[in-house]
Amino acid sequence: MLASIKEYSVDFYRLFFPKICGGCDIPLAKGENDLCFHCRMQLPFTNFELIKENPVEKVFHGRVNLEFATSLLFFSKGEKVQNILHNIKYNEQRELGIFMGRIFGKRLENNIYLKDVTTLIPVPLHPQKQHLRGYNQSDLFAEGMNEVLNIELQTANLIRKANTATQTNKSRMERWQNVGEGFAVKEPKILTGKHILLVDDVLTTGATLEACAQTLLQSSDCKVSIATLACVI
Repeated sequence: MLASIKEYSVDFYRLFFPKICGGCDIPLAKGENDLCFHCRMQLPFTNFELIKENPVEKVFHGRVNLEFATSLLFFSKGEKVQNILHNIKYNEQRELGIFMGRIFGKRLENNIYLKDVTTLIPVPLHPQKQHLRGYNQSDLFAEGMNEVLNIELQTANLIRKANTATQTNKSRMERWQNVGEGFAVKEPKILTGKHILLVDDVLTTGATLEACAQTLLQSSDCKVSIATLACVI
């Protein structure tokens, strides 16, 4: 009886305040969560997690010594993935970020190239930026991934030292100059011997991820791989 009343109350609330799909911004149907069925079926998966020497990994060749690198989705301006990321990053759809992380986690579960990963570390925001936004979207992705992978999650060891300007519209060299020495590790000893999976939202030039990976590798005797929710390839 109480369950029926609760379900009726939720349905009544959603009638006037419908939950919106993070991909197409239309009201979700009953039984749908975060993304509508249509958007879920149209997600542009890269399948790079199945391929060694994939295009994401090649972005970092000659720049930083990675074990593996992959992205979940292809990013195109004006398309569904951009809207998903925009809603997570700027419209406070935190559950959508965790939801997308779960999808990524399921696709990385039992991955042969990441079988010895011990630790998830999301790319950090500067504290001032995180305070203004209220959260770090990469933390959300890592949280959702870890619901599946169930390994160590560190969200405070890798820090961003400088509140750098936005990377949008910068060249690869400008992006590297913007973030090159902008990160530090607070407790390098606890990373010794670990295989870290560095998590971020979008791979463009790879400058931020390169800087993070170099910082981790120079600070401790560890291995680093990269996983981003989307990539511009």
